[in-house]
Parts: sequence; C-alpha cells; structure tokens
Amino acid sequence: MSAQPQFTVNVYQNEYLPEGSAEVNAIVSVQSAAAYGGPATSRAAQVIMVDCSGSMDYPPTKMAAARQATEAAIDAIRDGVPFAVVAGTHVARMVFPGTEYLVPADASSRAAAKAAVSRLTAGGGTAMGQWLALTDRLFTGHDQAIRHAILLTDGKDEHEDPSDLAAALSRCEGRFTCDCRGIGTDWVVAELRKVSTALLGTVDIVAEHARLAVDFQQIIESAMGKAVGDVRLRLWAPQGAQIKFVKQVAPQILDLSARRSPGPNPLTGDYPTGAWGPESRDYQVCVQVRPGSVGDEMLAGRVSLVAVDGAGQAAVLGQGLVKATWSDDIAQTGRIDRTVADYTGQTELADAIREGLEARKNGDLDTATARLGRAVKLAAESGNDETALLLSKVVDVDDPATGTVRLKQRVSDEAEMTLDTRSTRTARVGKNRNDNS
Repeated sequence: MSAQPQFTVNVYQNEYLPEGSAEVNAIVSVQSAAAYGGPATSRAAQVIMVDCSGSMDYPPTKMAAARQATEAAIDAIRDGVPFAVVAGTHVARMVFPGTEYLVPADASSRAAAKAAVSRLTAGGGTAMGQWLALTDRLFTGHDQAIRHAILLTDGKDEHEDPSDLAAALSRCEGRFTCDCRGIGTDWVVAELRKVSTALLGTVDIVAEHARLAVDFQQIIESAMGKAVGDVRLRLWAPQGAQIKFVKQVAPQILDLSARRSPGPNPLTGDYPTGAWGPESRDYQVCVQVRPGSVGDEMLAGRVSLVAVDGAGQAAVLGQGLVKATWSDDIAQTGRIDRTVADYTGQTELADAIREGLEARKNGDLDTATARLGRAVKLAAESGNDETALLLSKVVDVDDPATGTVRLKQRVSDEAEMTLDTRSTRTARVGKNRNDNS
C-alpha cells in the first residue's frame, strides 16, 4: 500500500491593519513533497483529442506533426493506464479503440493505437464541444482514476454554436482536467483559454511543428506523475466576512473565485485545484472583514487543503491561518509583505498585457501603448524575464523602469499569440519572510 503525498501549507501576509481597514490579503503556498508510490493501473486515465479538420493539411506538416506528437504521447502513457485517441472535426470519432471505451496501455495496445494514428487524415470542420462530450463519455466508469485529456487544435470552433461549447464545458467541469495546445496561428487564444480554464489545465501555442512531439510527451509525463485527483482549497471565513477573490498565482494565474462550491458549513467554501503530483503552487486569498479597532485581533480565514475521494469523503492534507490585527503603529501597518506585493504585481501584469493586446487589435493605439508600457514596467519590477522578452517582440522598449515603449509597426501573429497565451505564467517569488503557517 503506497503512502499519500505529504503536503505543506504556508501563509505569507502582513497581518497588521490600520484602524478601520477591512481588507486582508495573504499568499497561501502549497507544496507536495512526495510522489505517489503505487502502480498507475487504477490511478490514471488518458484521452488524446486530435484536430483532424481540413485546415490541418495547410501546410501538411501540421497533420504530420499531430500524428507524430500523438504517437509520442502514447509511448509516454504508463503500463496499465487506460487510454483512447479521439479524432476531432465537426463531429468526434474514435481513432483507438474502435468503440467508446478505454484500453489499458501495454506494448500491444500502444502499437495498435499508433498504427491507427498513422492513418489519420485531415478533412471536415471544427466542433470542440463534441470532442469534449465524447471524451467525457469515455471517462465514464473511471471515477476513481485521475482523468486527464489533451486537446490539440489549429482553428476556431466554427461548426457549432458557442452555447454548445459552453454546455459541454459545464458538463465536463470537475470531471477531468485538460491541457490545450494550439498549432499554427489561426486559432483563438481566448477560446482555447476558456477550455483550459474551465478544465483546470494549461494553454500554449506550438509555433514550431517539430516541437509538438516533445510538448505532448512532457504533458503526458506530468499527468502520469499526479498522485491525488481531486484536491480542493477549503476556505473558512468568519460571520459577516466576504471572500473578495481566490486566485492561483503560481505557476500560472487562474481565477477560482467563481468556482466556489459549498463546504461542510455555511461559512466554508471549496475551490477546485485539480490533480497534484510532487509540485508547488501559490494562491492569493483576499477576505473583506468587519473593520476593527486598535488592539483587536481576529482569525480572518482558515485555509485547508483537502483531498476528496469518489464517495465525497474529504481528508485534510494541510492547513494555514489568515490573521488580522489592528494597530496604530505605522511601523507594523506600513510594512509591505513582498510576497503578496510581488504576486499582486504579476496579476496586474497579466491584465495589462491582455488589455494592451485587445486595444491594439481594436486600433486604440494610445491605450495599447499605455497598457503594454505598464506591462513592461511590471515585468521588470517582478523579474519576469520570460514575459519581458515576449513583450520586446511586440513593443520597442525605451526605458523598462518607467514603462516607456513604442508599438512595433509589424508584429507577427506568432509573437502576439505567444505573448497572450503565456501572459498568465508567473515568476515564482522568494518566500523567506512572514511565515504564519
């Protein structure tokens, strides 16, 4: 019998508030130190959705790359893990196996699956809602497994109504996680991000077709390393308090505020975090409490990390406290917790990039310059070198310290989409202060 992963929960904040203040901010840092030690046979289930629409043949290297990447993904699935491959066009159809069920991975099933994938051709439209619906059906009966999917597309969801995709996502939410990849530059970042956000996955562009196989292999290896399938951030706040937001802020920004489900009592709510392996993630919690007087102290929040099994039973994996103390000492109340400040800045960075790119697309060049300049400044301040490099492909930077930039006259679709998709990635900050856990 294998051991459950070990989790630690640390809280970083400045708990001191000036009299009359009501907003309490904290960073909740969660780390899982140990991987699950048992066999993967009943612990995972995998589906790969491959866009086979007509546009995948333009150029033909896209379809060839998709076949090669899917075969690499199949090779990375561990023995015993049930899997399937779905071809997506304006309908969804089984590639392997021939009927709607998952087959355990072994040498024979991998060879058969790769043979079927090698025969894939392009033709038809795009209806991602149908692809997701078939994937959801395939996971039926695998409720005890950690269910994961990959969705690859090169285009827009043009052959179904937007409400069809929304309905499919609503049905799939909480059923499985899904990492999304866009190949080429004819797909819509916001559309694919909608899928990855709802299904607690990642979204990225694969501009170089030859890189797709490596990317797919890494995605599967990460999925195979997950140990606990349904982990939730359980947040208790006192009577009269209001949860302003709950966001994952590292390794990428993901707003969980609207995903609250009822907890074990009216003052407690659960926020989904998906499956975990050996990894670290950080969350920002903002609680609005009743303003206090000098000398008052209160517990503003209790954050628990819980694993929920198929029967709905919750096991507490770790816990941290969010505190509030009102003071008239400016040395206490004026101290800025750098961990909270750094992540707040990186969240603003993502917003500035999105707003700047949208303004540029709409022809509002003044707003685009201002917002992307602000993004350059924030990237420099936070040490987010990757985002700073991506910004430099969209604007000419005169002074990063002040955010003085000029819009480039010509920007490739690839550069713009790469900046957009990766804008929510954050640079992890040091957390060697104010450990209140």
